[in-house]
Amino acid sequence: MGVRMTRWGSEAYRLLVAPSEAIEVECIDTLWGLTALRPQWDELLRASAANGPFLTWEWLHAWWTHLHGRAVLNVLVVREGRTLIAIAPLMLARGAMPWFSRLAFLGTGHAGSDYLDLIVRVGREDAALRALAAFLQTHQMAMRLDHLREASLGARLAERLASDGWATTARPAGLCPVIALAGHTWDSYLATLGSAHRANVRRRLRAIGQQFEMRFEPVTSESGRRDALEALGRFHERRFGADGGSTAFLTPALRAFQEDATRLALAGGWLRMYVLWLNDAPAAVMYGFLHHRQFYFYQHGFDARFSRSSAGLVVMALTIRAALEEGAQTFDLLWGTEPYKSLWTRETHTLAQIDLFQPDVTGRMHQRAVETRRRLGGLARRVRGSARAT
Repeated sequence: MGVRMTRWGSEAYRLLVAPSEAIEVECIDTLWGLTALRPQWDELLRASAANGPFLTWEWLHAWWTHLHGRAVLNVLVVREGRTLIAIAPLMLARGAMPWFSRLAFLGTGHAGSDYLDLIVRVGREDAALRALAAFLQTHQMAMRLDHLREASLGARLAERLASDGWATTARPAGLCPVIALAGHTWDSYLATLGSAHRANVRRRLRAIGQQFEMRFEPVTSESGRRDALEALGRFHERRFGADGGSTAFLTPALRAFQEDATRLALAGGWLRMYVLWLNDAPAAVMYGFLHHRQFYFYQHGFDARFSRSSAGLVVMALTIRAALEEGAQTFDLLWGTEPYKSLWTRETHTLAQIDLFQPDVTGRMHQRAVETRRRLGGLARRVRGSARAT
């Protein structure tokens, strides 16, 4: 194995993994480098099994531009000859002390990016994982891979590193309720719901159409996108303002991210925003994506003036029907098990968080610090729970 590299996190460098196979790993650590990857990134994502909206160049570029904080870009690119076979969309998240820094996925944290993973060309998984593991062994940097599917390539990379002596800890990171739509019509899907909820959906749809002049319209223009996003932010602020604000629109940086992400998704043809109009007033907004025949329900909100008319339930029902009409195979409600989601489906995808610690003194120190922090966090939650119960 030949190695050519410069300093970690300061310049791009390459690791020549296998001269006989001409496989190279390159680290991209500048915004210019990330921007230049766009055409190749899009093609690779389409050729991978991880083809979802939260791994698109558009989503992660917007996220990095507005929400990376103190992190340093460290996107790993694997090429076999001239062919791009993998991208590991990573950043170096700085810890309170330099030796507690770690690699993490772009999109981690604010903005609700689910199903994060490595992007690998189908059929080249083994070569890509072998190359990435060799690169990471050379640099010995702790990692946290969050919001992974159970059968993800990120999990396979963790297994490979564990076999090389890295310490790993995995824990559940939440559930994503998912509606299976393949083979269904609107009526056959409704038949899968509980009888009480099915009757309520039909009653609410009928009543709101009788009470108001109703329109349910997709957003197709830039002006429509801006207006819908502004209305959604306003609905969230009115609903969650007393609790500290909506996590989707809490800061100027988050609002700027949502502006960029929706603009790019609209231009790419996979943004799905719908506005429910009642008597010419925007009563509810749905914000989601249709990507690779999967619908992703990201955010929705409604005007509290129409809460008695169940505007939130109505916009959800109409969106599921619209997704069916577009040929969506699934309707993914993404992270969170809020009670209303269980009315629409009982199926879920499980997410995981995997921590990896390099096999040296620094890795062992980092692992102990993370485990101590978790124990203290669990103790604090139990104390708060006991206090509320008394």
